[in-house]
Amino acid sequence: MNKIFTVIILGVLTLSVKAQTSSGPTTQPFGKIDKADLEMKNCDFEKDANAEVLFDKGSVYFSPQYDLVLDRHIRIKIFNEKGNDEANIRIEFFGGNRSEYITNLQAETINLNNGNIEITKVDKKLVYTQNVNKIRTAMVFSFPNVKPGSVVEFKYTLTAESIADFPDWFFQDNIPTRYSELTTSIPNILYYKKLVMVSHPFIKNDDDFKSMANIPSFHDEPFMSSRRDNLERILYELSSVNASGVTLAFADTWKKVGENEVGYDDFGGQFKRKLEGEETIINKAKTLKTDDDKIAYIFNEVKNSMKWNEEDEDYTNDGTKEAWVKKIGNCTEINLILYHLLQKAGLNVHPMLVSTKKHGKVNPAFSSNYQFNKTVAYIPVDSNKNYVLDATGKYNIYNEIPSSLLNGFGLSIDKENENYELVFLQKTTPVRQVALITAEIKPDGKVSGTVQLNSFDYYRVDAIKKYKTDGEKKYIDYLENGDNNLKISAVKFDNMEVDTLPLTQNIDFKLDLAGTDETYIYFNPNLFISQQDNPFLSEHRYTDIDFGYRGNYASNGIYKEPAGYKVDALPKSVSMTMPDKSITFKRLVFEQDGTIVIRFLVDYKKSVYFKEDYPYLHEFFKKMNEIMNEQVVFKKS
Repeated sequence: MNKIFTVIILGVLTLSVKAQTSSGPTTQPFGKIDKADLEMKNCDFEKDANAEVLFDKGSVYFSPQYDLVLDRHIRIKIFNEKGNDEANIRIEFFGGNRSEYITNLQAETINLNNGNIEITKVDKKLVYTQNVNKIRTAMVFSFPNVKPGSVVEFKYTLTAESIADFPDWFFQDNIPTRYSELTTSIPNILYYKKLVMVSHPFIKNDDDFKSMANIPSFHDEPFMSSRRDNLERILYELSSVNASGVTLAFADTWKKVGENEVGYDDFGGQFKRKLEGEETIINKAKTLKTDDDKIAYIFNEVKNSMKWNEEDEDYTNDGTKEAWVKKIGNCTEINLILYHLLQKAGLNVHPMLVSTKKHGKVNPAFSSNYQFNKTVAYIPVDSNKNYVLDATGKYNIYNEIPSSLLNGFGLSIDKENENYELVFLQKTTPVRQVALITAEIKPDGKVSGTVQLNSFDYYRVDAIKKYKTDGEKKYIDYLENGDNNLKISAVKFDNMEVDTLPLTQNIDFKLDLAGTDETYIYFNPNLFISQQDNPFLSEHRYTDIDFGYRGNYASNGIYKEPAGYKVDALPKSVSMTMPDKSITFKRLVFEQDGTIVIRFLVDYKKSVYFKEDYPYLHEFFKKMNEIMNEQVVFKKS
């Protein structure tokens, strides 16, 4: 899908360029370096970093032919062998149809050898071009002679034929950045809307010059959205062109994005492509009584027939017809096949463009097809019910939105009614997991018992996927959760093949109780619970928390007391709630007829928390984890 905008310009156009200066760290010409940078042993503001971006300099301008040009120069310091990976470079761009191309690549390794600066150039014969797919291309190379203390640098020019393809700029990386700057020289006839997503202070923040210094490295955090969503960055979108007093609006609406997609041969052109042997599936579907039966049948036929090639794209490569014959395709090919068969079977279904959690959230105010990386089939039922179908995941089910799409937007494409709208994808009901534990605590400090673990919805899908992907041994290791005192001897599954029922796991286990002596037995009842570990140990949080869905965890444990012992310390029943009442935790404890009954309940009322809420979440999880690990103490009679 080649997006080329043609601009007709009459008269003499002038570029508005401001001379800029900045204080603090600066860039240097290619090949010129201070010895201090070669002698540097660690990052000044992040001492444990394996490498550091010394500077990342970008300059965006336009050629006389109105090609959009990015000149980029990056210099990286390697501190130790763990930082050597930063010397392996991969630059992806839209080169499949030559809408973008890279020129003027220079790359070199700089070392200090006996006090002398030694430069090793990258051999251009060792620079490779890889075709990622029919649209994306990658330039790949590695620096030679890299060792702790080395500095590597490279520069290149990226040219885009479309004025709409303004490059995004990321100030932050997975290693610390000492200095980053972006200069822009934009003709005064072009107007770009900017989306500035930064929390780190700018050194300079002008319209055409932005710079930052001492930007910390970015690290993944539990339950965050994509890295792209959270890095310090600026995004640009072409809004309008004003030539000779005439203003042309180029800012896409979502309706326009949808209309454009329908017009592309590798998307909308595939909707009505006839598939070999499709009549057999369509005719059988039409004999089924309910829409749910039809949806489930066609979904499973496509899911089980097609192999996903692991590519998430919002366009087809070979096309649906050829993918169906080969029984392999990317996500858009597979799910447009699904859409086609559902539509032919008489169902109200539309293609939907979506973005996976790993790819990044769709910003509703920034209408662009580049925010999407996947196509699914969408069936609206009513205002409270819809189906979002992705047949690429072998463990996906037809009646649950894939978890990787939750709390994000999808663009529904209804070509027949010319209706193109964003739909927020969410799971409104809680997702349950229930553990029923029956066990006997013996006088020798050993426990034996059984667990019935009932997993609903996404917990069901995740458990089946993990078991079938990893195998029984690794799955048992997962259930044992690194506890060397816990041994699971058997796991039996019920309802694994029935999508509409919860997955039941019947587990036999034995547990050695640590710390037991001749007088006391110490028992921790925190067993087989999804909230067993605390994911929020860090004192600080830099990203929002996205659980995906509302969890509801319940555990009911009945434990027979050890013969010849009596309870010496029994945890109390307790209840606690987040300040905004979004999470409730309860523990109910009582002793009856020689048994101890301990019940845990954790219930979530929402699934997304802002990073500003983290202090409350951190404190809540800390207290909850402490309570869940309080021990029952038995003393010998």
